[in-house]
Amino acid sequence: MNELHPLAGVVEAVLLAAGRPVSLEQMRELFDEAQRPPDDEIGAALESLQQSYAGRGVELREVASGWRVQIRPQYADVVSRLWQERPSRYSRALLETLALIAYRQPITRSEIEEIRGVTVSTTIMRTLHERNWIRVVGHREVPGRPELLGTTREFLDYFGLKSLDDLPTLAELQDLDDIKVQLELPDAARVAALMAEEAGIAAAAGDETSEPEAGATGDADLERTPA
Repeated sequence: MNELHPLAGVVEAVLLAAGRPVSLEQMRELFDEAQRPPDDEIGAALESLQQSYAGRGVELREVASGWRVQIRPQYADVVSRLWQERPSRYSRALLETLALIAYRQPITRSEIEEIRGVTVSTTIMRTLHERNWIRVVGHREVPGRPELLGTTREFLDYFGLKSLDDLPTLAELQDLDDIKVQLELPDAARVAALMAEEAGIAAAAGDETSEPEAGATGDADLERTPA
């Protein structure tokens, strides 16, 4: 095993204590000014730490907000049993909506409805906003000036992405058949399912593709925490 960089220990301690992504600048500011290392030294420590995790149950990963130590996705299912509360489950309709926003942003709610062929329920939009996965990024310059929706930095962090460029391409997802819905973009639901799977979320099973009218509170769209 290669010898760890002298700063690797303190960097690891910071990341474990933070419990959230920490940027290079934030790490630098934790040191007294007289002892503050340059960014390239912290970067070298991160690289050294990342290499030391090879073959282990955790990994060091860079996401939109910085660096974090996280469980490797293949172990998430086992580790999740430590907690009595089971992971949230999301309807297929919510995941399709999120995927369309991620890949087509900026996009309006009516454009999402046109692609999916059904009304996007208020419950879905509220859940996505409450999770802080989507935000209003502007308004379409047409009558009514409908809101343009895009994803957030929190969306990238949650799904382990550094930027939107890290989203899997549709070509990479053509073998995913667990969600089959007839869309103008048929792979949108598969994209969302893969992102959810990587984050340790279970996409809600079932064959129904319909959802309630806007404002309804049908069970198909609700975020769930099963007993």
